[in-house]
Amino acid sequence: MSTDATNRAVTDAPHTAADGARHPRALAPGNLILTVVLSVFGAVVGVQLLATLGVTPSTSLIGALAAMTLARVPLVAFRGFRSVHAQNLAQTSISSATFGAANSLFLPIGIPFLFGMDDMIIPMLVGVSVAMLVDAWLLYRMYDTPAFPAKNPWPLGLAAAEAIRAGDEGGRRAKVLGLGLVTGLVGAVFSLPMSAFGVALIGGFGAMAAFGVGLLFTQYADPLFGLDLNAMYLPHGMMIGAGLVALVQVGRTILGARRTNTARTGSAAAPEGAEEGAQRLGRSMRLGLGAYLAISVLLAFGTGAATHMSPGMLIGFLVYATVAAFLHELLVGIASMHSGWFPAFAIALITLLLGILIGFPPEALVVLSGFTAATGPAFADMGYDLKTGYLLRGENADPAFELEGRRQQLIAAMIGFGVAIVVVLVSYRMFFDNGQTAPIDAAYVAAIKAGPSVETAKHLALWAIPGAIVQLVGGSKRQLGILLATGLLITTPMAGWMVAAGIAARVLAPRLFGKDVKGDLEVFAGGAIAGDALYSFGNGVFKAAK
Repeated sequence: MSTDATNRAVTDAPHTAADGARHPRALAPGNLILTVVLSVFGAVVGVQLLATLGVTPSTSLIGALAAMTLARVPLVAFRGFRSVHAQNLAQTSISSATFGAANSLFLPIGIPFLFGMDDMIIPMLVGVSVAMLVDAWLLYRMYDTPAFPAKNPWPLGLAAAEAIRAGDEGGRRAKVLGLGLVTGLVGAVFSLPMSAFGVALIGGFGAMAAFGVGLLFTQYADPLFGLDLNAMYLPHGMMIGAGLVALVQVGRTILGARRTNTARTGSAAAPEGAEEGAQRLGRSMRLGLGAYLAISVLLAFGTGAATHMSPGMLIGFLVYATVAAFLHELLVGIASMHSGWFPAFAIALITLLLGILIGFPPEALVVLSGFTAATGPAFADMGYDLKTGYLLRGENADPAFELEGRRQQLIAAMIGFGVAIVVVLVSYRMFFDNGQTAPIDAAYVAAIKAGPSVETAKHLALWAIPGAIVQLVGGSKRQLGILLATGLLITTPMAGWMVAAGIAARVLAPRLFGKDVKGDLEVFAGGAIAGDALYSFGNGVFKAAK
């Protein structure tokens, strides 16, 4: 059994094709067997934990640790797993399978089940499966463009990269990572969201400040001021306003690149860097909108929802569902890129609320809620995995090697998604027969049954204004409006204080230990995030098994 990889140590020097070795093949027998086995494990765990606890753990580090463990088996057959790039493929496949099976597949098909529309389940599964695959493919195309730069934090991806590097290198990096890992584990034991602390150490300062303000305000709005933010639809309205401005900002970036390209016509210079990335972003957005329109048609007619709408309303529904799914994907991606948290459930609820206000029939709303919920998780997770590979490959030191690595990661991810589809297909009936669905499904169904409300429309419109203003002031690079709204939508206790502690640590550390401490802070942050993720995974499995 060969992994088609050369054993190479990770050092500060980039690992590129110039080293004389190809990137490991995702379809090489050794890698393929490992990725399939890990994907089955990840998909089963993801569905089980979402159905029993309502959460989906990050399994990325589990995949990397499995590959590292095999690499230490003194047999020639396992030697290839010593490559950090083979380990990257392993963590890519298991995380794709976990989030894909739970968030992108099992969650959406639970909505028609709870609504008593069992005949919609299989058509919904087919549609959201295609949406999940398109979701990941679009991030692959949009990665390292002005909207989703590779240089941005992508915190969970950084944590996985640091863990893989430390396992390969040892030395000081391993000690700092180990300290962060222990800190994350201990904090998690005491119910502290240590991932929030780690993210604040590496995220953009302005974005983290906005995120922390949103988290703190959510935690204390009711006890201190008597404000029920959810009843006011304040977080939801803020996200709508910020999201619309963010979409305009992305559009301006694309148009700016076109103007620059036009101005260069006739010259010897060709568009490159940010301009080439903006053009790729524009092409990807057009392809994405076309793909989501096709999926909207597939879902509307496949589930029978189209028969409950007039031709005019059907056209309106197809357009709205396409835009809603695509915007949901972008907002989840932006939030996860900066904060490491993606409020996919909440943003999907926002698109559902708007659909209810428009007046779509219940059958169409069931399709809409499942479709939008399916886009975003695979998009964000693919971004984390590509960030891990980007760091391990030397941060684009060799562009050809970097692109080849991304292609192999995409293949590994698609293997994980394929396994996820099979696992959900063969297991969903067992969970449904036991009355188990994703807990958020009940909220979607309750919203659909409650119907439209004039007061809800007023609240959403009112709070969209400040959300748009904050996003406009912060600009497309800092994404202050999106991060503020993300913080407002997350109700994790103490998360705001942990973000504040992280910001304080990054301000004080250079003054106490010198400017060179920045690199150690990033490694420590990766360890803290990894420790929190490992504890959450282990604790979730333990509770689910009880």
